[in-house]
Amino acid sequence: MATLREQIATTALTVTRFRDLMRLMRENRPTDDLEIIRKAYEYSQKYHAGQTRASGEPYLVHPLEVALILAEMKIDPAAIVAGLLHDSVEDTLVTVVDIRKEFGEQVAHIVEGVTKISAIDFATREEQQAENLRKMMLAMVDDIRVVLIKLADRLHNMRTLEHLAPDRRQKIAQETLDIYAPIAHRLGMGKIRGELEDLGFRYVDPIGYQQVHEAVEARRASGEAFLARVEVVVRDKLKEAGITALVESRIKRLYSIQKKLLRQHIAVEQVYDLYAMRVITQSVQDCYAVLGIIHNLWRPVPGRIKDFIAMPRPNFYQSLHTSVISDEGTPFEVQIRTEEMHKMAEEGIAAHWKYKDGPVSAQDEQRLAWLRQVVEWQRDVSDPNEFLSTLKIDLYPEEVYTFTPKGKVVVLPRDSSPIDFAYSIHTEVGHTCVGAKVNGRMVPLRFKLHSGDIVEILTQPGHKPSRDWLAVVKSSRARNKIKHWLNVHQRERAIEIGRKLIEKEARKYRVGLKEIKEPDLQRIASDYGLGRPDDLMAGIGYGKYSARQVLARLVPAGSEPVADSEIEKPGGIASVVRRVFGGDHNNNAIRVKGHGDLLVYRARCCNPIRGENVVGYVTRGKGVAVHAANCSNVVALMYEPERKIEVEWARDDGTPSAYPVKLTVF
Repeated sequence: MATLREQIATTALTVTRFRDLMRLMRENRPTDDLEIIRKAYEYSQKYHAGQTRASGEPYLVHPLEVALILAEMKIDPAAIVAGLLHDSVEDTLVTVVDIRKEFGEQVAHIVEGVTKISAIDFATREEQQAENLRKMMLAMVDDIRVVLIKLADRLHNMRTLEHLAPDRRQKIAQETLDIYAPIAHRLGMGKIRGELEDLGFRYVDPIGYQQVHEAVEARRASGEAFLARVEVVVRDKLKEAGITALVESRIKRLYSIQKKLLRQHIAVEQVYDLYAMRVITQSVQDCYAVLGIIHNLWRPVPGRIKDFIAMPRPNFYQSLHTSVISDEGTPFEVQIRTEEMHKMAEEGIAAHWKYKDGPVSAQDEQRLAWLRQVVEWQRDVSDPNEFLSTLKIDLYPEEVYTFTPKGKVVVLPRDSSPIDFAYSIHTEVGHTCVGAKVNGRMVPLRFKLHSGDIVEILTQPGHKPSRDWLAVVKSSRARNKIKHWLNVHQRERAIEIGRKLIEKEARKYRVGLKEIKEPDLQRIASDYGLGRPDDLMAGIGYGKYSARQVLARLVPAGSEPVADSEIEKPGGIASVVRRVFGGDHNNNAIRVKGHGDLLVYRARCCNPIRGENVVGYVTRGKGVAVHAANCSNVVALMYEPERKIEVEWARDDGTPSAYPVKLTVF
């Protein structure tokens, strides 16, 4: 129980933070009616009363801090209100209906987008996390304020993470580095991204964080003195050239330094941009003039000049980057940009968002187009954990800039292959890709693309994707398109096998396939909870349902099947398996009786050797598995006798062959 003194102190804290919020909103939005914010504060205060955070602070402090972070973005009152109420549906008795009644449809819509899905609906925390992120991605496409609130919420949670248990800190910090910091990067919000990354680094890798922190602090005094000296030199030269510009410098963020250390396998002393200077000009023309002045002052490092003004990053970041070596031999980076570019680099989509009553900028719409594209790519992904892994790929900030032969820029994840490039052009180009030329030279499809590569894709009509491609591609678009094609193709094969298994079983009852009516199959499919007869056939083909059990529901009661030997004919199960899995497999030591061209393999559980009695079993999509007749798994397999197929050892022609056997040494 808090003492009276503590209660007075915490009340004073929340009142002070609310006053800070209102002051900031009056400065940023002087013409808006802000009374709705006061109402939301009092509403949140009422329903969060008595709740505390892990730090011991009243819970109300959290929504207030989230609202303050949003206010710094100069965002509209509706978003501030939603920020104050963002946890009310999850953590109090308040419902979205209540919020709609008190604050209107717009605020209720935003709060609903921010609210997490109940954990009751999921088997694991990972599935819940994935579905919450999927929900957020869908909601943020509809209203970007959803993700701005989520970023503000995550930022304040990260600032106070030390109050949680170590394992909880680790999970939240890793999720921040994997998802939230990259989202901030994609939206061009460099300031928030940088803080999220440093805080995430601190808790994910405390030892690494401490090592980089100590190394930077040991050099901070000398580094700041060095930067002060070069700032004076640059200002003097700019004044001589008649260029008005703001010159500032800093030591790079710890997470940025750590990434370079890991990627380049170097020491802190070798990081070129440990020290960074920023020159903010009044025009694009001045940016290039400043670049020339910098290169006249100090020797540029080869390969370190990047023109993001002429070719902006996918998040529309624009700047000139160069690394130079000072007269003292100290390397440092210089970033040159206009005031508008600097604002966009720091605030991103929050800088010009349409809810600030201004027109929608083309860049904001293109940022949303990227979000819509990401959501579209994920529509074929049903597994929550797979969604999470592919989303991480989409958000990953490391990219390469490649070109089509006509000069169109294609941005891909680092280490992407020509297959990724092909799918980024068009799905059919990806499916029919058979080769590629990079910079005019033929390369294998596993080739890793680099920034500046000109890529030409070679296609062949009728060519199909390979499952092996999944081990090569890096982009989620390519991965999802390949998986979708494989699933559809595999389903078609399963339907064919299912129909033939039903046909074979029907012949035992002397019933033709044409005599089995579609409505009867539809009835059975519905009984199994399936939509269409094709779903039933696919289920039989995959081995999920038994053809014998299905047919037993189609023939008259009391009907008895005839023996297999009476109905086995060419065109039966063997021909089905040959068509689906076939090929020239005559060299195999085992074959299906009377059919030497089927895909046959030894089951790993028993590895039968030549001469043993063996039995074949039609598998789900892999051909015919051959087991030793005394294998313990055969009993279980015989629950579906229609999948049994006779196999035999091929004639021994004396050719040596090698295969694994299990030995027991006594």
